[in-house]
Amino acid sequence: MKSNKVVSDIQYGDFAKTQLVVFFVILLLAVDSINPVKIFLHVFPNVAPWHIAATSILLMIYVFLSEMKQLLYFSVKIFFHSILSIFFRDVSIIGKQNIPTYGPVIFTGNHANQFIDSVVMLSTCQRTISYLMAEKSYRRRIVGDIAWAMGVVPVKRAQDSARSGSGKITLEMAEYITTNDADSDTMQKLKVVGIDTNFEQEIHAKDKIFIKGLGSQYKVISVKSNTELEIAVSSIPSELIGKDPVDYEIMERIDQKVVYEKVMQRLGSGGTIGIFPEGGSHDRTDLLPLKVGVALIAYSALEKDGMSVPIVPVGMSYFRGHRFRGRVTVEYGRPIYIDPGTLSEYLKGGDSKKKVCNEVLERIEENMRGVIVSAPDYESLKIIHTARRLYRDKYISISEKQDLSRRFAEGYKHLFSLVEGEPPKEWKELHSRLEKYQDELDELGIRDYQVPGLEGEQDESDGRDKVMDTIRLPLRIAEILLLLFVSLLPALFLNLPVGLVARYWALHRRKKALAASKVKVKGMDVMLTEKVLLCMVLVPSLWVFYGVMLAFFTDLDSSAIVLAFLSFPLASYMGIVTTEAGIVELKDLKPVLKRLYPSSRRRLAALPELRRELQIEVRQFVKKIGPTLGKVYSEKEVDWAEHFHKEKTT
Repeated sequence: MKSNKVVSDIQYGDFAKTQLVVFFVILLLAVDSINPVKIFLHVFPNVAPWHIAATSILLMIYVFLSEMKQLLYFSVKIFFHSILSIFFRDVSIIGKQNIPTYGPVIFTGNHANQFIDSVVMLSTCQRTISYLMAEKSYRRRIVGDIAWAMGVVPVKRAQDSARSGSGKITLEMAEYITTNDADSDTMQKLKVVGIDTNFEQEIHAKDKIFIKGLGSQYKVISVKSNTELEIAVSSIPSELIGKDPVDYEIMERIDQKVVYEKVMQRLGSGGTIGIFPEGGSHDRTDLLPLKVGVALIAYSALEKDGMSVPIVPVGMSYFRGHRFRGRVTVEYGRPIYIDPGTLSEYLKGGDSKKKVCNEVLERIEENMRGVIVSAPDYESLKIIHTARRLYRDKYISISEKQDLSRRFAEGYKHLFSLVEGEPPKEWKELHSRLEKYQDELDELGIRDYQVPGLEGEQDESDGRDKVMDTIRLPLRIAEILLLLFVSLLPALFLNLPVGLVARYWALHRRKKALAASKVKVKGMDVMLTEKVLLCMVLVPSLWVFYGVMLAFFTDLDSSAIVLAFLSFPLASYMGIVTTEAGIVELKDLKPVLKRLYPSSRRRLAALPELRRELQIEVRQFVKKIGPTLGKVYSEKEVDWAEHFHKEKTT
């Protein structure tokens, strides 16, 4: 396990060696007697300095043009390292040793934070990754420009080109059919009857229609006339059979042949591909059904080049991921491989192809679940983390914390599966007490880790509050005020205007994305992306604005203006760091300040004892039901992919 900040190892060489080289070059430039350029000009007096400068410029242009893609990717990666270090307080990495050091690789990640997911994966992986990206996103300014520099392969999606069909439709029963597609089951054929429709001009076989009243997509088998066509469905939408006519949308069949060719070229040359097989970003607490494309890519590589390409699952777990200065844990799982013996079944097509593709998808899903912490809903996930903190309140590593959270999540789901959704009375009472404890913390505005520090702050024997004696409150407040004052000017002029605009813009985009999505819960997954994209435009623009103001409305000379302009990035970053430090200090001091109010004092004084009682209850409950969880409880190390496979089959 490796846990560190975003500023980690740079792909093209050891950072320490790079520092030594830079300092050595500075030394050569600083001392004329060992400066190689000065020595050369002294030995050859007919050579002018501009000759060497012009030659160097030409060579730099040649190197840049010949290695443009690699240099652009490296520059983008360094840039995103800086972006993540600004927007995230901590980026922790687990399982870097699971990434193959050479050869083709397919990375499959969960998609919980829109474009930030690809940035996080790119910045924490030592390999050069080429992503598959929706063509709709690829065409966006800034996003598309960066994607081009990173060598992204755009993928056209049917839903991005959906258009409303003319008239309205109703559904009628038809007959059972058997399809030969890899992504279809034996299905029911339904007849679609149109009213004022124009099917023959608007729809073709293998297109899909999206029925707005149902929220589902169905493949068109055949078009009979302008008012009649047939579709295949895996389950009967009884709520629409014989009902009133409904609106619909048409999604044209997309031929992804060119995309697959580009992907095969990347893998065939030893490159890597990054895929988010859920298909779209969402803010749910579990995986969406995976798309079959990743399995088709893996089998195509096996068929074309005889390569069983390693598929590495990547899990990104965000903590306050839609907010500024949140945290993220990136976990790389052990790679999985396609069994070459199944290629013959894949090449048969039809049901055989579908069967082996689904088996690969199941293995990928099981391995992806092994690098995330999933739960039925957000409230359940909150309870899981609360129980985990109470169970093991001592310091543990990021890897141990992630593993323990996963054990609690699986125990939570296992408990409900055993009792068929009706938990025992003992768990209901514990669950209720955990919720009340967390609500109490939220209302008081403190965190669980601060509760043990409340112990002993009040001496009940004489009823006298000793906070002022044990903690030098005025000194702490002065320290916080100093930190906030130091950060005030850069934060006020360089960060605050952009932060306020970004916040409101992200809320606007969240509402828009939520209205357009069928899978988002609150649309939180788009907020940080929108903030980052807007800041990437507004922050430099604000710097330029201040630079122009200094040039036209002050008496500063050009050198001072340039120096001031170049100091804006450092001042902005220092404002962020010092503001965060002040806020952290303020949060740590909050319980002490709360104790100055009599009503809060009593509630705070009761928290340590309540926490101890909950700790005992949680540990006793875990000890009681733990043996029923098998290896999740008893084994020191759990093969999570194997666990999820057994769970699914049994």
